[in-house]
Amino acid sequence: MKTFRKILIANRGEIAARIIKTAKKMGIETVLVHSQYDVNSYAATLADELVLLNGESIAETYLNQDKIIQAALKTDCEAIHPGYGFLSENESFAKNCEKNNLVFIGPAAGSIALMGNKLEAKKFAKKAGLPILEGYSGTAKEILKKTINPEFPVLVKAAAGGGGKGMKIVNSMSELPQALESAEREAMNYFGNGDLYVERFINQPRHIEVQVLGDHFGNLIHLFERECTIQRRYQKIIEECPSPTLNQSLREKITSAAVKLCSKANYRNAGTIEFLLDENGSFYFLEMNTRIQVEHPVTEMATRIDLVEEQILIAAGNALRYRQEEVSLKGHAIECRIYAEDPWNNFIPAPGEMTLYSPPAVPGIRLDAAYNTPSTVYSFYDPMIAKLIAHKHTREEAIRTMLQALREYAIHGIKTNIGYLVTVLSHTGFQNNQISTKFCDTKSVELFEMQLSQTTSDERFIPLLAFLLKSLKNSYKPANIWESIGFWRLNNVIEAWLDCRNYYVRIINLTEKEFEFALDNKIFLGTYSIQDNEVSMEIMGESPRVYISSRKDDGMPEVSFGGLFYPMYRKDLLRRREFYTDTTPDDHPASANVKSPMPGKVVKVNKKAGDIVKKGDLLVIIEAMKMENNILSPVDGKIMEVSVQTGDMVDSSSALVFFEEPKI
Repeated sequence: MKTFRKILIANRGEIAARIIKTAKKMGIETVLVHSQYDVNSYAATLADELVLLNGESIAETYLNQDKIIQAALKTDCEAIHPGYGFLSENESFAKNCEKNNLVFIGPAAGSIALMGNKLEAKKFAKKAGLPILEGYSGTAKEILKKTINPEFPVLVKAAAGGGGKGMKIVNSMSELPQALESAEREAMNYFGNGDLYVERFINQPRHIEVQVLGDHFGNLIHLFERECTIQRRYQKIIEECPSPTLNQSLREKITSAAVKLCSKANYRNAGTIEFLLDENGSFYFLEMNTRIQVEHPVTEMATRIDLVEEQILIAAGNALRYRQEEVSLKGHAIECRIYAEDPWNNFIPAPGEMTLYSPPAVPGIRLDAAYNTPSTVYSFYDPMIAKLIAHKHTREEAIRTMLQALREYAIHGIKTNIGYLVTVLSHTGFQNNQISTKFCDTKSVELFEMQLSQTTSDERFIPLLAFLLKSLKNSYKPANIWESIGFWRLNNVIEAWLDCRNYYVRIINLTEKEFEFALDNKIFLGTYSIQDNEVSMEIMGESPRVYISSRKDDGMPEVSFGGLFYPMYRKDLLRRREFYTDTTPDDHPASANVKSPMPGKVVKVNKKAGDIVKKGDLLVIIEAMKMENNILSPVDGKIMEVSVQTGDMVDSSSALVFFEEPKI
């Protein structure tokens, strides 16, 4: 069996760590290129060698072909694995590798040109006899010139990429110019190619994709399909293998179409053919990803085939180790992507510094993570923190296992989508497979109400009790005496604040292992243990785990339970520093009506001083974690000052626009 002695990984985050783990298993040495921000990353701790890519921007680091090629040559590597994103579907990078006698662990440059570009792939798929959705292609200006009365809604997307980058739904001709302009910027910034594609948008589609593997000897197989229908911002967040939607007949049709297309393209290495499935069971070729996919672990778990290992072996010149009849499905796998984002604020990216990172330890769970300790999530990279994969005999068992793991995954200091994922998986629509790619949009009110009901039920007392147990044990270091003894505590009664309401908790009994508290006319008794930031309890026949940390800015507690956060504090302790110090934070100017909701880069300023604007008008566009975020006017009014310009880096809560005070 041919293999490599040393390979370079031209990527970062969880996929870099995942590739390194398989390479180590195969006895292959690894070199990781990294930016200055990733010098202490989890992947960096796993690699055998590190090479720093000097520069601030992605263009200077992870998209700089010359630096990466030179790093591979200087460290005597034989091959480069590009992971996904960045240069993974870049034809010129594949050619540069070949030119420098380096093996590109992926398809040939010609295959990337043919299938990695959505425009060329659509043309080829149509010639191959696959059903497609017709559309327009080109630059933003070219598309505007050739677009005549299209059937709305339409979908705008980057021709040379994936992952939801540069993707916009447009409902009218008046929205199209701005959508094209924004999509072109995102595409150029993330893929180095601003070409776009516009096609008809199917109203209630499902997203089905087929995993393929091909070698240099003409052998080609599929590894069945994945259901990737649950998406937000046109990017997948929950994936499954096999699809709960396909019957055997439809499965054979879709997988056969995928293999047919790859066979005609003489495709080799790993690839994914993506389809849209409408309500009538008709499917349409969407695109091909000529790389390893983010969601590849669900296929690995269900087929028990390591796709990265197969990628490496194929690239080294080996024939496929499996015939089609030898590939079978075992059980059901579900993947959840963990992101640093605020689900209830349009999934806006939420970079920042973690104060607690505690991954779950649940049987039947695989964790592919970018971090293994509390770390900083930077605004200029993709916001994905990790992927959780549950593998069980049935879909129902996989959902239950995933829910348990999500509820035991604690990340504090930044907002994440963990609680949102718990709510989606708990929804009857998801559990009964009554879904479409618009599920997160059409069910947003229901999902919010579901989460709200959990935080206002009797279950909310569990994190409150855990917080009191930990604080009574003096598990934190008090800043002064008033934080340790409770200056208003009388007769073993503690006043606590939870969910905008005061509660009086009476301590009936408290030992090293047992407690009995009276709260809200109820008696709560049970056992507990405290380990670092985790409080484990036995109460009401349940075994909940509550995670508690302190915010860095003001020392206030952060308490999470079941994937959700519960704002609370003890009112008998002085926790706010301004109550006992002379210094207070500087106030923002009262007239700074619009502030940045996240750290990021200003990519467009749409208004200027003196402009009269209406509520909802676009003021500024801020790019954070490779996604553009429109900052809209909250009011009708006249702009007094715009305090940023294109290219500025802004922090969370930076003043962007000042409005004139309305005249009375």
